[in-house]
Amino acid sequence: MSDAIDGRPHEVGVDPGRLERIDGWMRDLVAQGKLAGLSVSVARRGRTVFRRAHGFADLARKTPFTTDTVTRIYSMTKPLTSVAVMQLYEEGRFQLDDPVSRFLPEFSEMRVATGGNRAKLETEPARRPITIRDLLTHTGGLTYGFMESTLVDALYRQQGADFLRPDASLAEVVATVAKLPLLSQPGEAWNYSVSTDVLGHLVAVVSGRDFADYLREAVIAPLGMVDTDFFVRPENLGRFAANYVYDRSRTLTLYDDAVETTFAKPPAIAGGGGGLVSTASDYMRFCRFILNRGELDGVRLLGRKTVELMTMNHLPGDLAAIGTPRFAESSYHGIGFGLGFSVMLDPAKAQIVGTPGEVAWGGMASTAFWIDPAEDLAVVLLTQLVPSSALPIRKELRVLTYAALVD
Repeated sequence: MSDAIDGRPHEVGVDPGRLERIDGWMRDLVAQGKLAGLSVSVARRGRTVFRRAHGFADLARKTPFTTDTVTRIYSMTKPLTSVAVMQLYEEGRFQLDDPVSRFLPEFSEMRVATGGNRAKLETEPARRPITIRDLLTHTGGLTYGFMESTLVDALYRQQGADFLRPDASLAEVVATVAKLPLLSQPGEAWNYSVSTDVLGHLVAVVSGRDFADYLREAVIAPLGMVDTDFFVRPENLGRFAANYVYDRSRTLTLYDDAVETTFAKPPAIAGGGGGLVSTASDYMRFCRFILNRGELDGVRLLGRKTVELMTMNHLPGDLAAIGTPRFAESSYHGIGFGLGFSVMLDPAKAQIVGTPGEVAWGGMASTAFWIDPAEDLAVVLLTQLVPSSALPIRKELRVLTYAALVD
């Protein structure tokens, strides 16, 4: 699959006129002030049939948003971390049903919240250990402090279970997480969580290498993701986008500057759950790697069967059947979860056009990707607007993209 735009989308079953609707939609989002800027890339059957950018990466400096703009991808880091975990799995370092406490003993004696109040939280012992598979599928009972919907979430905030902290190491924050009660019994509920950050520490412990170094050397560099890292290298700062948020008047307000940003230097913690910056071209290379079932441009990082395992649903049903809707970079109905990705189960239940078996995820700044093996399709959306629930742009792009498939 070439990164160059192919001028004959009809040859791969894509209607050029319908594809152009995406361009108009992008222009309207910028013209209406809903987004500062964005890019969209679409690839099918080995050809990149659409790659456009509109608007500004930085409104104050009038820097154009281009197809090589560097953006914060936040939780789109998670699939790359999951690949790193599965590389070690393929080496025979562990089994997916191994307790994570085999490598991280701080998780040996976990307790589960059952009730109480802020003054006294009631807990009971975990009925079984948290497994590596639990962490990959967000079914280990961990949570995020920013959820702000349970007493356990509040404890995460109070105790500093935050992987963006500048004053701690990855190991120290993981140790803090392990001291806190679980939100649910391991394996019994789906809760979006810091699980993938814990997996980053697992990668470091099992491999004996710094997690950031491992991910760069074993995943990012072999895939040719030349602009992807845990910080923006000095030579790339001119291409880095500002991040925006809607204020109360629904006006774009600066959330994080493109120059005066913490991303301008390596972080104290390389967060496996949300620490990377990347570009459209780089992330499309990752999508191609998954579409090719573990190989890209002659370089194989995972076996075919391993990728098949990662991209199938590992839940007993959809997210709604095993999770209490709080927050996710996905809807709950009709969507399952694999080892690092959401998995489309039933487009009718999800109430969105799609294909059973497609995998996807997104990031806090409204970035998103999806990979559809049945259609041999990959789509990458990059923009910088928090939170990701501010606009329904992911659903809108799905409709526009699938409407262009005509074979």
